Amino acid sequence: MNDIKNGNKIFAGCALIAAALIIFSGVQLYIAERAPANANSAPAGSKSASALREEVLPSQGITLSAKWNDLGRQMVAAGVIDEKQFDALYASSGGLSPDDISLLDASDNGDLVITSENSGVLLNLLWALGLSNENPILGSGGEMQNPQYGGAGKFASTGGWTLAVGGAMSHYDAHSFVTLTADQQSLVETVAKNIYRPCCGNSTDFPDCNHGMAMLGLLELMASQGATESQMYKAALAVNSYWFPNNYVTLAQYFASKGVDWSTVDPKAVLSASYSSAQGYQAIVSQMSTQTTSTGGSQGGCAV
Repeated sequence: MNDIKNGNKIFAGCALIAAALIIFSGVQLYIAERAPANANSAPAGSKSASALREEVLPSQGITLSAKWNDLGRQMVAAGVIDEKQFDALYASSGGLSPDDISLLDASDNGDLVITSENSGVLLNLLWALGLSNENPILGSGGEMQNPQYGGAGKFASTGGWTLAVGGAMSHYDAHSFVTLTADQQSLVETVAKNIYRPCCGNSTDFPDCNHGMAMLGLLELMASQGATESQMYKAALAVNSYWFPNNYVTLAQYFASKGVDWSTVDPKAVLSASYSSAQGYQAIVSQMSTQTTSTGGSQGGCAV
């Protein structure tokens, strides 16, 4: 299948938001993204729905090649994350788990492990990292600073982050939590341009929504620790799958219908615009004959 050609960046849907709406509904957005849409039916196929979902979203989680170390503590100390607000966010849904708290407070966290239970917490932590860490993708040469959009503060990924001390833009592209060599930065930029998200039509190179900004944070972290391009794509597919569970279960069913097992798919290909952008995903769904496929499926949209 040929890649969908994106002559222009797709701006609608993930982008400009009224400040009042951000403040009013931001909490709903964060909490909604803590747990995957397990209540929705997975598509039927040659494998049982539960078996297919387990293949895409292993119940034990997936270990990422990214050590978190003390990044949570650093972001709390810098005010990128207001820990009291972060804690309060999850209070009504049972509170943060001990492992979640460790990611905020401890200094010796090892490799990140993403699960259905912690996928929303990791989304928020990586969102904070991507937003605040200094990187050329966020700077004057990047799409976020394109004058036609009226300023970097008007995106879902920036205006939607309401858990900072002093406001999101006071931390935007402002901290050196993760530093990259020239080669590592080049790798991040190359990979970011090839990773799309089902909530909109943009790549991670244009992180205008929370999922895009979180993915940028993950790529920076992995590159700084010596991850290979292959490892970065593998991790990106894992986190996208937990962030948009029904979308990727549906894609797994599509590949199964073509005789391709999910364990053998090329992560880079699946993350391309042809499959993982909103437009590419809908094109795949339109090819599928089954009437039981979920066509909505994303864990949460980008705009509030």
